[in-house]
Amino acid sequence: MRSLALSLLSALLLAACGLLPEQADETAGWSASKIYSEAKVSMNEGAYDKAVKLFEKLEARYPYGRYAQQAQLETAYAYYKQNEIASTIAACDRFIRLQPNHPNVDYAYYLKGLVNFNEDLGILGYVSNQDLTERDPKAARESFDAFRDLVTRFPDSKYAADSRARMDYLINAMASHEVHVANYYMRRSAYVAAVNRAQNSIKSYPNAPANEAALAIMVKAYDALGMVDLRNDAERVMRKNFPDSKYYALGKDQAFTSKEVPWWQLW
Repeated sequence: MRSLALSLLSALLLAACGLLPEQADETAGWSASKIYSEAKVSMNEGAYDKAVKLFEKLEARYPYGRYAQQAQLETAYAYYKQNEIASTIAACDRFIRLQPNHPNVDYAYYLKGLVNFNEDLGILGYVSNQDLTERDPKAARESFDAFRDLVTRFPDSKYAADSRARMDYLINAMASHEVHVANYYMRRSAYVAAVNRAQNSIKSYPNAPANEAALAIMVKAYDALGMVDLRNDAERVMRKNFPDSKYYALGKDQAFTSKEVPWWQLW
């Protein structure tokens, strides 16, 4: 009996909930321009969650026209401001797919690159004081690809110059990552692995400043392996490209002449 009574009570409560009036939607009857302007106000106030909801309502009610298109792009920016990386990229990709000829589609590519570029600037990166070159380069590669798409498709875009500058930084960051790994292997006397990573940096990013260190590692690694000809070849390339390298700690005549010379200690 007690069980039956509880079941009846639950049913009555559910029925009562169904009789409660639904909360009124304040946006009911609003025009596309009204919803868009209110969403922009929320954006300006930093209420990004509210702005996203308004943009979503705008697109659902008025799926065609310039306001809906702009709402898609504004949604991506709102996610970016909240540092929601996956959501930002998804929103950018959606806009690029749906609006490939939109006059502001270049900004979608730029934002997609920017969100990955800034991924390292979070609280963990700040606290550890760890730079981008020491971390997983996946975000750097994805950022580079987005900026490259922008400058390739829209070379005259107002975002192109900044994108190219960021690409230059990312190239050296990715090269530096290879050098960090190569140096890790050097410290553990894994000389073949160190040479492979240093060579990968030089081949993949031939103009990166970090390749000065990559060549220095190759010289020392070949020296440790007793591969004199390869060591001399690497030294010749290094002297040609970096005649004033900081790694020539003992001067031109003495550098690379002894296994005990500590010039290869990069960090």
